[in-house]
Amino acid sequence: MKDNIVWQEHIVDKHLRSNMKKQQPCLLWFTGLSGSGKSTIAGAVEQKLADRMQHTYLLDGDNVRHGLCKDLGFSSADRVENIRRIGEVAKLMVDSGLIVLSAFISPFAENRRMVRELFKEDEFIEIYINTPLSECEKRDPKGLYQKSRDGLIKDFTGIDSPYEAPKIPEITINNFDISINDAADQVIVYLQRHGFLKTHPRADS
Repeated sequence: MKDNIVWQEHIVDKHLRSNMKKQQPCLLWFTGLSGSGKSTIAGAVEQKLADRMQHTYLLDGDNVRHGLCKDLGFSSADRVENIRRIGEVAKLMVDSGLIVLSAFISPFAENRRMVRELFKEDEFIEIYINTPLSECEKRDPKGLYQKSRDGLIKDFTGIDSPYEAPKIPEITINNFDISINDAADQVIVYLQRHGFLKTHPRADS
C-alpha cells in the first residue's frame, strides 16, 4: 500500500508562507540534562521572538506526552519513537513557515541526527544547554534525580542512562551563573546573524 502513497505538491509552499510571516523558518532544538534549563530558556527565546512579532511554536517535552506521545513510556524504543514523532511534527510546522522551538533531553546523538536529517542543512539549529550535572541535581524541580538515586526511577538520563552531549552544536549555552535573559539573547543574536529574522514592527509600535 505504501507504494501508492506519494507526496502532494501544492501551490502555497514554504517559501510563500515564510514570506507572509516575514521570517526564515527553522527548528531550534534545545537539548540538555533534566533541570538544565532547556524549557525555561526556550520559553524566554519564544517571548523575545513574540516581542518582534515573529511566528513561533514551542514543543515542550512534558506537554507532548499529554497528547501526541501519551501512549509512549520511557523505554529505549519509546524514547526513539518520541523523538521521531516530534521531528516529524516539527518538520510540518517549519514547512508552514514557523520558527519552531523544541525542548527535549534527547540524550542520544543518533536520535538528534535522525531529526536533523529531516531538514535542510540550515534549518536545524542544535542548542546545547550545557549545565553541570551537580547543578541540575541542585535544581531538580521534579525531584527526579533523587528518585533515581533512591532506585525509584530506572534508566534516568545522567544517572544510570548516558547523555551524549553534542560535539558540534550550532549554539552552546553554558547555563551556570548566567541570567535567563542573557542565555536567550545568545539564540536571538545567532538568528539575527544568520538571517532568520527579518525587520518587523513591534506590536506596540
